[in-house]
Amino acid sequence: MRLTWLDWSAILGYFAITIFMGLYFRRRSGSSMEEYFVSGRTVSWWLAGTSMVATTFSADTPLLVTGIVYKQGIAGNWLWWSFLLSGMMTVFLFARLWRRSGLLTDVQFAEMRYSGKPAAFLRGFRAVYIGLLMNCLILGWVTKAMVSIVAVVMGVNERAALAICIFVVIPFTGLYVAIGGLWGVLWTDLFQFILKMGVVTAVAYYGISAVGGMHALIAKLGLALPPDPKLAHGDILKFFPDFSQGLTSQAWWTLPVITLLVFLGLQWWAFWYPGAEPGGGGYIAQRIFSAKDERQGLLAVLWFNIAHYAIRPWPWILTALCAIVMYPHLGHPEEGYMLVLVQHLPASLRGLAVAGFLAAFMSTIATQLNWGASYLVADFYKRFFKQDGSQQHYVRVSRIVTVILVVCAAIVAAQLTSIEAGWQWVLELSAGTGAVYLLRWYWWRINAWSEISAMAVALVVALGIRFTQPFQGNDAVLFAKTAGTTTAITTLAWIIATYATRPETQEVLVRFYRHVRPDVRGWKHIASIAGDVRPTRDLGRNLGLWILGCTMVYSFLFGSGYAILGRPVRGTVLLVIGIVCLFIMLRQLKSFVAEPEPASSAAEAPAFMSH
Repeated sequence: MRLTWLDWSAILGYFAITIFMGLYFRRRSGSSMEEYFVSGRTVSWWLAGTSMVATTFSADTPLLVTGIVYKQGIAGNWLWWSFLLSGMMTVFLFARLWRRSGLLTDVQFAEMRYSGKPAAFLRGFRAVYIGLLMNCLILGWVTKAMVSIVAVVMGVNERAALAICIFVVIPFTGLYVAIGGLWGVLWTDLFQFILKMGVVTAVAYYGISAVGGMHALIAKLGLALPPDPKLAHGDILKFFPDFSQGLTSQAWWTLPVITLLVFLGLQWWAFWYPGAEPGGGGYIAQRIFSAKDERQGLLAVLWFNIAHYAIRPWPWILTALCAIVMYPHLGHPEEGYMLVLVQHLPASLRGLAVAGFLAAFMSTIATQLNWGASYLVADFYKRFFKQDGSQQHYVRVSRIVTVILVVCAAIVAAQLTSIEAGWQWVLELSAGTGAVYLLRWYWWRINAWSEISAMAVALVVALGIRFTQPFQGNDAVLFAKTAGTTTAITTLAWIIATYATRPETQEVLVRFYRHVRPDVRGWKHIASIAGDVRPTRDLGRNLGLWILGCTMVYSFLFGSGYAILGRPVRGTVLLVIGIVCLFIMLRQLKSFVAEPEPASSAAEAPAFMSH
């Protein structure tokens, strides 16, 4: 694709806007660690929520969705649609608790909830394991996707494209993140999200036009499938796999039923995954910490889940369907998205398209850099090496660590073989750990060894399965078998470790209960000791709102999908159900957030935050 001076003007204009935002917030973000990493806890819900959506919309996302739809039909998107269950649980069961904790990072939770050397080890280990190792793996696979895009756009080989990403795009992103801190990241994310949603919508529109319109697209999809009498016309448009084909269907484009069962019954609560952590965490928790109050934090995560699952997917899916029709025999299906963009997007929009992909790439990189630096500085360097530094000293160190992460990300990107290799590793290495992250808020008996054993066993089992390869089947079936095995072994291990080790001390548990005020039913004997705290009994209502929220978002997602794909009656019914759920939820939330909260034990906060 040849870029004109107009294209380069759009790209340079985009770079100018992003660096301006970093410079604009330089002084404010540099005043303290709290300003640099959580924006002084003064962010509104719409800005924090949109930043979460922008972060999870990376350069690899449209390509990944195209590959999923190309191989498994629309139903293949349950790989990530299933995480809505976890996301909505964060909204109603954990967002207020996270904001109430007053932490700077979610890793700091270890020494709020637990005590002694195990808690300190857990905090330091998670800071390095997630902030450096897992974070660089994520940065690497996102960069790998951007390399493919740059190669197509610039007309260069992958080595040259990698050099452009490593020596130009990533350092530029690191520059504005280091300068502007989270303030710069948030406002840049807002601009980037608007830009990239416009770009992917335009790509979908021109792709559909190229195949002759929506009716022609639907009609031609049957012809794009391989000749097989078992395949019904239009099955690729189904939102669920065909249960009549059995649990482990080997059809090349079909999502096996066993895999869907793993997604809906296991993955959402058992796996740690960035942006969809069970119980919240990572940069989701960081945005909650940055919110003005508990209400703003809850609304931020609610808006994120609505936008992430109900608003964003269809432009990607429609473009993927166009790629199936126009390029039915691709060896690498992810390339279909870029082929539609390059060959069918008007020349006048190509510069904006490139800027949009840069925005998608840089929004994710920016958050990962700032979030990873917060772990490495606040939870490792400050906690274990220099506890008496000034705020300006820690901000300077944070900027240096950001640069180090840029270098590490470039090294990982050069080593990864594919986009899928990165996210598969992340999922497999975390299988079975999620239940601990959910229960640690609601069950007093969870201790530091519960988390340590879960992480260690998941790592060992995942690596053992990866290298011994005991299972057979296509990629989707292998994932289901691996995930189920790892989760079962890990869950058994951390339960044994929990009961085989001593519970946390009464002092630590009482302090945590008073400060965070979780539902009393999992803390009864602790609540009886902390008699001055009014018991919280909101778990039942929260679970009801969780179900209502999931119903609402799935109704919006599938309702809009049916309406777009030529089933207006079914689509309208689902959209009406979603609107009714939203109305009921807003009425409930009005009283939900207006309830007077028990008196906070703020005076005790320094006891676990002094490190």
